[in-house]
Amino acid sequence: MTSRTDALPRHLGVIHLWSIAVGLVISGEYFGWSYGWASAGTLGFLVATLAVALMYLSLIFSYTELTTAMPRAGGPFVYVTAAFGRRAGLIAGIASVMEFVFAPPAIALAIGAYLHVQYPWLSPTMAAAGAFCAFMALNIAGVHLAARFELFVTLAAIIELLIFMAIVWPGFSMARFTDGGWAGSGHLSFATFGGIAQSVPFAIWFFLAIEGVALTAEEARDPHRTLPLAYVASIFTLVTLALGVMVLAGGVGDWRALADRNDPLPQAMRIVVGPHSGYVHMLVWLGLFGLIASLHGIIMGYSRQIYALARDGGLPHLLAHRHPRRGTPWVATLAGGIIGIIAILCDDFASFGGQSLTASLVTLSVFGALIVYVLTMASLFRLRRRDGSAHLVWKVPGFPYVPAFALLAASGALVLMGVFHPVALGIAVLFVGGAIALPGEA
Repeated sequence: MTSRTDALPRHLGVIHLWSIAVGLVISGEYFGWSYGWASAGTLGFLVATLAVALMYLSLIFSYTELTTAMPRAGGPFVYVTAAFGRRAGLIAGIASVMEFVFAPPAIALAIGAYLHVQYPWLSPTMAAAGAFCAFMALNIAGVHLAARFELFVTLAAIIELLIFMAIVWPGFSMARFTDGGWAGSGHLSFATFGGIAQSVPFAIWFFLAIEGVALTAEEARDPHRTLPLAYVASIFTLVTLALGVMVLAGGVGDWRALADRNDPLPQAMRIVVGPHSGYVHMLVWLGLFGLIASLHGIIMGYSRQIYALARDGGLPHLLAHRHPRRGTPWVATLAGGIIGIIAILCDDFASFGGQSLTASLVTLSVFGALIVYVLTMASLFRLRRRDGSAHLVWKVPGFPYVPAFALLAASGALVLMGVFHPVALGIAVLFVGGAIALPGEA
Protein backbone atom coordinates (compact mmCIF):
# COMPACT_ATOMS: atom_id res chain seq x y z
CA MET A 1 0.00 0.00 0.00
CA THR A 2 1.16 3.52 -0.75
CA SER A 3 1.31 5.76 2.31
CA ARG A 4 0.05 9.32 2.34
CA THR A 5 3.61 10.64 2.52
CA ASP A 6 4.40 8.92 -0.80
CA ALA A 7 1.70 10.84 -2.65
CA LEU A 8 2.63 13.45 -5.22
CA PRO A 9 1.34 17.01 -4.57
CA ARG A 10 -1.96 18.03 -6.27
CA HIS A 11 -1.42 21.10 -8.46
CA LEU A 12 -3.24 20.36 -11.74
CA GLY A 13 -6.64 21.74 -12.81
CA VAL A 14 -8.75 21.08 -15.92
CA ILE A 15 -6.85 23.42 -18.23
CA HIS A 16 -3.49 21.97 -17.10
CA LEU A 17 -4.71 18.39 -17.59
CA TRP A 18 -6.14 19.24 -21.04
CA SER A 19 -2.86 20.86 -22.06
CA ILE A 20 -0.88 17.85 -20.81
CA ALA A 21 -3.16 15.42 -22.72
CA VAL A 22 -2.98 17.43 -25.96
CA GLY A 23 0.67 18.29 -25.45
CA LEU A 24 1.60 14.64 -24.99
CA VAL A 25 0.25 13.90 -28.46
CA ILE A 26 0.48 17.04 -30.57
CA SER A 27 3.94 16.31 -31.97
CA GLY A 28 2.18 13.48 -33.81
CA GLU A 29 0.52 16.14 -35.94
CA TYR A 30 3.93 17.59 -36.86
CA PHE A 31 5.87 14.48 -37.90
CA GLY A 32 5.87 10.69 -37.88
CA TRP A 33 2.42 10.19 -39.40
CA SER A 34 3.62 10.83 -42.98
CA TYR A 35 5.56 7.56 -42.93
CA GLY A 36 2.13 5.92 -43.25
CA TRP A 37 1.79 7.34 -46.77
CA ALA A 38 4.76 5.24 -47.90
CA SER A 39 2.81 1.99 -47.56
CA ALA A 40 -0.86 3.04 -47.73
CA GLY A 41 -0.97 6.20 -49.85
CA THR A 42 -3.07 9.19 -48.86
CA LEU A 43 -6.48 7.58 -49.18
CA GLY A 44 -5.41 4.29 -47.63
CA PHE A 45 -3.82 6.14 -44.74
CA LEU A 46 -6.97 8.24 -44.32
CA VAL A 47 -8.94 5.00 -43.87
CA ALA A 48 -6.41 3.79 -41.28
CA THR A 49 -6.52 7.14 -39.47
CA LEU A 50 -10.32 7.24 -39.26
CA ALA A 51 -10.39 3.68 -37.89
CA VAL A 52 -7.72 4.52 -35.32
CA ALA A 53 -9.54 7.74 -34.36
CA LEU A 54 -12.67 5.70 -33.59
CA MET A 55 -10.55 3.33 -31.50
CA TYR A 56 -9.13 6.23 -29.50
CA LEU A 57 -12.55 7.82 -28.95
CA SER A 58 -13.77 4.53 -27.51
CA LEU A 59 -10.56 4.04 -25.58
CA ILE A 60 -10.60 7.47 -23.94
CA PHE A 61 -14.22 7.17 -22.80
CA SER A 62 -13.25 3.84 -21.21
CA TYR A 63 -10.01 5.18 -19.73
CA THR A 64 -11.93 8.00 -18.07
CA GLU A 65 -13.96 5.53 -16.04
CA LEU A 66 -10.84 3.78 -14.78
CA THR A 67 -8.87 6.96 -14.11
CA THR A 68 -11.62 8.60 -12.07
CA ALA A 69 -12.20 5.37 -10.10
CA MET A 70 -8.46 4.97 -9.34
CA PRO A 71 -6.71 8.36 -9.69
CA ARG A 72 -3.19 7.21 -8.94
CA ALA A 73 0.12 7.86 -10.68
CA GLY A 74 0.56 4.27 -11.87
CA GLY A 75 -2.20 4.46 -14.47
CA PRO A 76 -2.49 1.10 -16.29
CA PHE A 77 -0.31 -0.63 -13.69
CA VAL A 78 -2.93 0.26 -11.06
CA TYR A 79 -5.96 -0.74 -13.16
CA VAL A 80 -4.60 -4.04 -14.42
CA THR A 81 -3.22 -5.02 -11.01
CA ALA A 82 -6.65 -4.41 -9.46
CA ALA A 83 -8.29 -6.62 -12.09
CA PHE A 84 -5.81 -9.42 -12.78
CA GLY A 85 -3.13 -9.30 -10.12
CA ARG A 86 0.40 -8.06 -9.76
CA ARG A 87 2.09 -9.98 -12.58
CA ALA A 88 -0.36 -8.73 -15.21
CA GLY A 89 -0.11 -5.25 -13.72
CA LEU A 90 3.67 -5.29 -14.09
CA ILE A 91 3.36 -6.26 -17.76
CA ALA A 92 0.99 -3.33 -18.32
CA GLY A 93 3.21 -0.96 -16.37
CA ILE A 94 6.40 -1.93 -18.20
CA ALA A 95 4.63 -1.78 -21.57
CA SER A 96 3.55 1.76 -20.63
CA VAL A 97 7.16 2.59 -19.80
CA MET A 98 8.17 1.28 -23.24
CA GLU A 99 5.54 3.48 -24.91
CA PHE A 100 6.69 6.57 -23.05
CA VAL A 101 10.44 5.93 -23.11
CA PHE A 102 10.78 5.26 -26.86
CA ALA A 103 8.55 8.14 -27.99
CA PRO A 104 10.72 11.02 -26.63
CA PRO A 105 13.89 10.19 -28.63
CA ALA A 106 11.80 10.05 -31.82
CA ILE A 107 10.35 13.46 -30.99
CA ALA A 108 13.78 14.84 -30.07
CA LEU A 109 15.16 13.66 -33.42
CA ALA A 110 12.35 15.55 -35.14
CA ILE A 111 13.31 18.66 -33.15
CA GLY A 112 16.85 18.18 -34.42
CA ALA A 113 15.56 17.87 -38.00
CA TYR A 114 13.50 21.07 -37.67
CA LEU A 115 16.48 22.99 -36.28
CA HIS A 116 18.69 21.62 -39.06
CA VAL A 117 16.32 23.17 -41.61
CA GLN A 118 16.97 26.57 -40.03
CA TYR A 119 20.67 26.01 -39.25
CA PRO A 120 22.22 23.50 -41.70
CA TRP A 121 25.52 23.57 -39.77
CA LEU A 122 23.81 22.27 -36.62
CA SER A 123 23.99 18.50 -36.08
CA PRO A 124 20.42 17.14 -35.76
CA THR A 125 21.67 14.44 -33.37
CA MET A 126 23.39 16.88 -31.01
CA ALA A 127 20.41 19.25 -31.11
CA ALA A 128 18.11 16.34 -30.24
CA ALA A 129 20.28 15.25 -27.29
CA GLY A 130 20.50 18.82 -26.02
CA ALA A 131 16.73 19.28 -26.16
CA PHE A 132 16.21 16.01 -24.30
CA CYS A 133 18.53 17.07 -21.48
CA ALA A 134 16.93 20.52 -21.20
CA PHE A 135 13.43 19.16 -20.72
CA MET A 136 14.50 16.50 -18.29
CA ALA A 137 15.88 19.37 -16.21
CA LEU A 138 12.61 21.30 -16.48
CA ASN A 139 10.62 18.27 -15.32
CA ILE A 140 12.88 17.82 -12.33
CA ALA A 141 12.47 21.52 -11.45
CA GLY A 142 8.83 21.04 -10.40
CA VAL A 143 5.43 19.87 -11.65
CA HIS A 144 3.71 23.25 -11.27
CA LEU A 145 6.36 25.00 -13.37
CA ALA A 146 6.32 22.09 -15.83
CA ALA A 147 2.52 22.19 -16.16
CA ARG A 148 2.44 25.94 -16.79
CA PHE A 149 5.13 25.58 -19.45
CA GLU A 150 3.18 22.71 -21.02
CA LEU A 151 0.05 24.89 -21.24
CA PHE A 152 1.99 27.66 -22.99
CA VAL A 153 3.69 25.47 -25.59
CA THR A 154 0.53 23.44 -26.27
CA LEU A 155 -1.51 26.56 -27.01
CA ALA A 156 1.30 27.85 -29.25
CA ALA A 157 1.44 24.50 -31.08
CA ILE A 158 -2.32 24.51 -31.74
CA ILE A 159 -2.20 28.08 -33.05
CA GLU A 160 0.69 27.11 -35.34
CA LEU A 161 -1.22 24.16 -36.81
CA LEU A 162 -4.18 26.43 -37.52
CA ILE A 163 -1.83 28.93 -39.22
CA PHE A 164 -0.34 26.11 -41.32
CA MET A 165 -3.79 25.02 -42.47
CA ALA A 166 -4.80 28.58 -43.36
CA ILE A 167 -1.63 29.18 -45.40
CA VAL A 168 -1.67 25.92 -47.40
CA TRP A 169 -5.44 25.90 -47.96
CA PRO A 170 -5.26 27.97 -51.20
CA GLY A 171 -2.75 25.49 -52.63
CA PHE A 172 -4.82 22.40 -51.81
CA SER A 173 -6.06 20.20 -54.64
CA MET A 174 -8.23 17.14 -54.10
CA ALA A 175 -6.85 15.71 -57.37
CA ARG A 176 -3.32 15.82 -55.96
CA PHE A 177 -4.48 14.31 -52.66
CA THR A 178 -6.19 11.37 -54.39
CA ASP A 179 -3.52 10.79 -57.08
CA GLY A 180 -2.24 7.28 -56.43
CA GLY A 181 -3.92 7.50 -53.05
CA TRP A 182 -4.55 3.79 -52.67
CA ALA A 183 -0.99 2.66 -51.91
CA GLY A 184 0.27 4.22 -55.16
CA SER A 185 -2.69 3.03 -57.22
CA GLY A 186 -5.67 5.00 -58.47
CA HIS A 187 -8.20 2.47 -57.18
CA LEU A 188 -8.78 0.30 -54.14
CA SER A 189 -7.66 -3.30 -54.53
CA PHE A 190 -6.99 -6.29 -52.32
CA ALA A 191 -3.27 -5.48 -52.32
CA THR A 192 -4.02 -2.08 -50.80
CA PHE A 193 -5.16 -3.64 -47.53
CA GLY A 194 -1.64 -4.84 -46.74
CA GLY A 195 -0.37 -1.28 -47.12
CA ILE A 196 -3.16 0.04 -44.90
CA ALA A 197 -2.28 -2.54 -42.25
CA GLN A 198 1.39 -1.52 -42.37
CA SER A 199 0.42 2.13 -41.88
CA VAL A 200 -1.50 1.51 -38.63
CA PRO A 201 1.38 2.42 -36.26
CA PHE A 202 1.74 5.79 -37.97
CA ALA A 203 -2.00 6.45 -37.69
CA ILE A 204 -1.74 5.59 -34.00
CA TRP A 205 1.12 8.11 -33.75
CA PHE A 206 -1.47 10.85 -34.34
CA PHE A 207 -2.98 10.03 -30.92
CA LEU A 208 -0.32 8.05 -29.13
CA ALA A 209 0.12 8.81 -25.40
CA ILE A 210 -3.11 10.77 -24.85
CA GLU A 211 -3.90 8.27 -22.11
CA GLY A 212 -0.71 9.40 -20.39
CA VAL A 213 -2.61 12.13 -18.56
CA ALA A 214 -3.72 9.26 -16.29
CA LEU A 215 -0.14 9.08 -15.06
CA THR A 216 -0.54 12.57 -13.56
CA ALA A 217 -3.94 11.76 -11.99
CA GLU A 218 -2.43 11.69 -8.51
CA GLU A 219 -1.42 15.33 -9.04
CA ALA A 220 -4.90 16.45 -10.24
CA ARG A 221 -7.16 18.63 -8.14
CA ASP A 222 -10.66 17.11 -7.79
CA PRO A 223 -9.81 14.29 -10.24
CA HIS A 224 -13.38 12.97 -10.43
CA ARG A 225 -14.43 16.22 -12.11
CA THR A 226 -11.29 17.48 -13.85
CA LEU A 227 -10.12 14.29 -15.54
CA PRO A 228 -13.30 13.54 -17.57
CA LEU A 229 -13.46 17.13 -18.82
CA ALA A 230 -9.78 17.09 -19.81
CA TYR A 231 -9.98 13.70 -21.54
CA VAL A 232 -13.05 14.45 -23.66
CA ALA A 233 -11.89 17.94 -24.69
CA SER A 234 -8.43 16.67 -25.62
CA ILE A 235 -9.51 13.79 -27.86
CA PHE A 236 -11.85 16.00 -29.90
CA THR A 237 -9.12 18.64 -30.20
CA LEU A 238 -6.65 16.09 -31.53
CA VAL A 239 -8.98 14.37 -34.00
CA THR A 240 -9.81 17.74 -35.57
CA LEU A 241 -6.17 18.79 -35.86
CA ALA A 242 -4.97 15.41 -37.18
CA LEU A 243 -7.48 15.23 -40.03
CA GLY A 244 -6.95 18.87 -41.02
CA VAL A 245 -3.17 18.62 -41.15
CA MET A 246 -3.01 15.28 -42.94
CA VAL A 247 -5.53 16.08 -45.68
CA LEU A 248 -4.23 19.57 -46.43
CA ALA A 249 -0.55 18.53 -46.47
CA GLY A 250 -1.35 15.69 -48.85
CA GLY A 251 -3.01 17.89 -51.44
CA VAL A 252 -0.48 20.68 -52.00
CA GLY A 253 2.00 18.75 -54.13
CA ASP A 254 3.39 15.25 -54.65
CA TRP A 255 2.64 13.59 -51.32
CA ARG A 256 5.21 10.86 -52.09
CA ALA A 257 8.00 13.41 -51.52
CA LEU A 258 6.82 13.85 -47.91
CA ALA A 259 6.41 10.16 -47.04
CA ASP A 260 9.91 9.70 -45.62
CA ARG A 261 10.45 13.12 -44.02
CA ASN A 262 10.80 14.08 -40.36
CA ASP A 263 9.58 17.60 -41.23
CA PRO A 264 6.57 17.18 -43.57
CA LEU A 265 4.84 20.43 -42.61
CA PRO A 266 7.69 22.83 -43.52
CA GLN A 267 8.21 20.88 -46.74
CA ALA A 268 4.50 21.09 -47.61
CA MET A 269 4.46 24.82 -46.88
CA ARG A 270 7.52 25.35 -49.11
CA ILE A 271 5.54 23.94 -52.03
CA VAL A 272 2.83 26.59 -51.51
CA VAL A 273 4.80 29.72 -50.55
CA GLY A 274 8.29 28.97 -51.92
CA PRO A 275 11.48 27.91 -50.14
CA HIS A 276 12.57 31.43 -49.14
CA SER A 277 9.28 32.66 -47.69
CA GLY A 278 9.27 33.97 -44.15
CA TYR A 279 6.31 31.67 -43.50
CA VAL A 280 8.62 28.64 -43.76
CA HIS A 281 10.98 30.05 -41.15
CA MET A 282 8.00 30.90 -38.97
CA LEU A 283 6.70 27.34 -39.24
CA VAL A 284 10.06 25.89 -38.27
CA TRP A 285 10.24 28.03 -35.15
CA LEU A 286 6.60 27.78 -34.14
CA GLY A 287 6.51 24.13 -35.16
CA LEU A 288 9.07 23.48 -32.48
CA PHE A 289 6.39 24.31 -29.91
CA GLY A 290 4.42 21.19 -30.88
CA LEU A 291 7.45 18.96 -30.68
CA ILE A 292 8.56 20.53 -27.40
CA ALA A 293 5.08 20.13 -25.90
CA SER A 294 5.13 16.40 -26.55
CA LEU A 295 8.75 15.87 -25.58
CA HIS A 296 8.21 17.69 -22.32
CA GLY A 297 4.85 16.03 -21.60
CA ILE A 298 6.00 12.49 -22.36
CA ILE A 299 9.10 12.90 -20.20
CA MET A 300 6.66 13.87 -17.45
CA GLY A 301 4.64 10.74 -18.25
CA TYR A 302 7.46 8.18 -18.27
CA SER A 303 8.93 9.58 -15.05
CA ARG A 304 5.57 9.10 -13.26
CA GLN A 305 5.14 5.57 -14.61
CA ILE A 306 8.65 4.49 -13.63
CA TYR A 307 8.22 6.19 -10.24
CA ALA A 308 4.89 4.47 -9.57
CA LEU A 309 6.24 1.04 -10.48
CA ALA A 310 9.30 1.50 -8.27
CA ARG A 311 7.23 2.92 -5.40
CA ASP A 312 5.02 -0.18 -5.46
CA GLY A 313 7.96 -2.57 -5.69
CA GLY A 314 7.80 -3.49 -9.38
CA LEU A 315 11.16 -1.87 -10.19
CA PRO A 316 14.23 -1.16 -8.02
CA HIS A 317 13.31 1.22 -5.20
CA LEU A 318 16.12 3.60 -6.19
CA LEU A 319 13.87 4.73 -9.05
CA ALA A 320 11.23 5.93 -6.55
CA HIS A 321 13.44 8.61 -5.00
CA ARG A 322 11.95 12.11 -5.13
CA HIS A 323 13.76 15.43 -5.17
CA PRO A 324 14.07 16.59 -1.54
CA ARG A 325 12.81 20.12 -2.27
CA ARG A 326 10.86 19.87 -5.53
CA GLY A 327 9.07 16.58 -4.78
CA THR A 328 9.59 15.40 -8.37
CA PRO A 329 10.66 11.85 -9.35
CA TRP A 330 14.12 12.89 -10.49
CA VAL A 331 15.80 9.47 -10.55
CA ALA A 332 13.02 8.04 -12.72
CA THR A 333 13.34 11.04 -15.04
CA LEU A 334 17.08 10.45 -15.46
CA ALA A 335 16.68 6.68 -15.92
CA GLY A 336 14.28 7.01 -18.85
CA GLY A 337 16.42 9.82 -20.24
CA ILE A 338 19.52 7.64 -20.41
CA ILE A 339 17.66 5.18 -22.66
CA GLY A 340 16.38 8.04 -24.80
CA ILE A 341 19.74 9.72 -25.27
CA ILE A 342 21.42 6.40 -26.17
CA ALA A 343 18.73 5.92 -28.85
CA ILE A 344 19.32 9.44 -30.18
CA LEU A 345 23.07 8.92 -30.44
CA CYS A 346 22.46 5.73 -32.45
CA ASP A 347 20.49 7.61 -35.12
CA ASP A 348 23.37 7.93 -37.59
CA PHE A 349 24.00 4.19 -37.92
CA ALA A 350 21.06 2.19 -36.49
CA SER A 351 17.94 0.98 -38.28
CA PHE A 352 15.62 -1.99 -37.83
CA GLY A 353 13.45 -3.93 -40.22
CA GLY A 354 14.22 -1.64 -43.15
CA GLN A 355 12.93 1.46 -41.31
CA SER A 356 14.76 4.58 -40.23
CA LEU A 357 15.54 4.79 -36.52
CA THR A 358 12.79 7.39 -36.03
CA ALA A 359 10.20 5.13 -37.66
CA SER A 360 11.47 2.17 -35.60
CA LEU A 361 11.14 4.17 -32.35
CA VAL A 362 7.59 5.11 -33.33
CA THR A 363 6.82 1.44 -33.97
CA LEU A 364 8.28 0.31 -30.63
CA SER A 365 6.34 2.98 -28.79
CA VAL A 366 3.12 1.89 -30.51
CA PHE A 367 3.75 -1.75 -29.54
CA GLY A 368 3.95 -0.70 -25.90
CA ALA A 369 0.79 1.38 -26.21
CA LEU A 370 -1.25 -1.42 -27.79
CA ILE A 371 -0.23 -3.90 -25.09
CA VAL A 372 -1.39 -1.35 -22.52
CA TYR A 373 -4.69 -0.74 -24.32
CA VAL A 374 -5.56 -4.43 -24.57
CA LEU A 375 -4.79 -5.12 -20.91
CA THR A 376 -6.53 -1.96 -19.70
CA MET A 377 -9.75 -2.60 -21.63
CA ALA A 378 -9.77 -6.20 -20.42
CA SER A 379 -9.36 -4.94 -16.85
CA LEU A 380 -12.37 -2.63 -17.24
CA PHE A 381 -14.59 -5.61 -18.09
CA ARG A 382 -13.13 -7.66 -15.25
CA LEU A 383 -13.65 -4.90 -12.68
CA ARG A 384 -17.19 -4.18 -13.87
CA ARG A 385 -18.11 -7.87 -13.62
CA ARG A 386 -16.52 -8.23 -10.20
CA ASP A 387 -17.40 -4.93 -8.52
CA GLY A 388 -20.40 -3.60 -10.46
CA SER A 389 -20.83 0.05 -11.38
CA ALA A 390 -22.89 1.54 -8.54
CA HIS A 391 -19.79 3.06 -6.89
CA LEU A 392 -18.45 4.71 -10.05
CA VAL A 393 -18.45 8.49 -10.32
CA TRP A 394 -18.10 8.39 -14.14
CA LYS A 395 -19.30 5.56 -16.37
CA VAL A 396 -18.26 4.89 -19.95
CA PRO A 397 -21.23 5.62 -22.26
CA GLY A 398 -22.46 2.73 -24.36
CA PHE A 399 -21.08 0.01 -22.09
CA PRO A 400 -20.29 -2.77 -23.04
CA TYR A 401 -20.14 -1.87 -26.76
CA VAL A 402 -17.78 1.12 -26.59
CA PRO A 403 -15.01 -0.58 -24.55
CA ALA A 404 -15.55 -3.81 -26.52
CA PHE A 405 -14.81 -1.95 -29.76
CA ALA A 406 -11.70 -0.42 -28.20
CA LEU A 407 -10.54 -3.86 -27.02
CA LEU A 408 -11.13 -5.55 -30.39
CA ALA A 409 -9.55 -2.70 -32.36
CA ALA A 410 -6.44 -2.60 -30.16
CA SER A 411 -6.11 -6.40 -30.29
CA GLY A 412 -6.44 -6.43 -34.08
CA ALA A 413 -3.88 -3.65 -34.45
CA LEU A 414 -1.46 -5.50 -32.17
CA VAL A 415 -1.76 -8.68 -34.25
CA LEU A 416 -1.30 -6.79 -37.52
CA MET A 417 1.79 -5.02 -36.21
CA GLY A 418 3.27 -8.30 -35.03
CA VAL A 419 2.86 -9.71 -38.53
CA PHE A 420 4.34 -6.72 -40.37
CA HIS A 421 6.99 -5.70 -37.81
CA PRO A 422 8.43 -8.93 -36.35
CA VAL A 423 11.79 -7.36 -35.41
CA ALA A 424 10.11 -4.59 -33.41
CA LEU A 425 7.86 -7.20 -31.79
CA GLY A 426 10.91 -9.16 -30.67
CA ILE A 427 12.50 -6.03 -29.17
CA ALA A 428 9.24 -5.21 -27.39
CA VAL A 429 9.04 -8.69 -25.86
CA LEU A 430 12.67 -8.47 -24.71
CA PHE A 431 12.12 -5.02 -23.21
CA VAL A 432 9.03 -6.01 -21.24
CA GLY A 433 10.51 -9.34 -20.14
CA GLY A 434 13.84 -7.84 -19.16
CA ALA A 435 12.25 -5.04 -17.15
CA ILE A 436 10.01 -7.45 -15.26
CA ALA A 437 13.11 -9.49 -14.38
CA LEU A 438 14.73 -6.50 -12.65
CA PRO A 439 14.82 -6.95 -8.88
CA GLY A 440 12.04 -5.02 -7.21
CA GLU A 441 10.44 -5.39 -3.79
CA ALA A 442 7.89 -7.94 -2.78
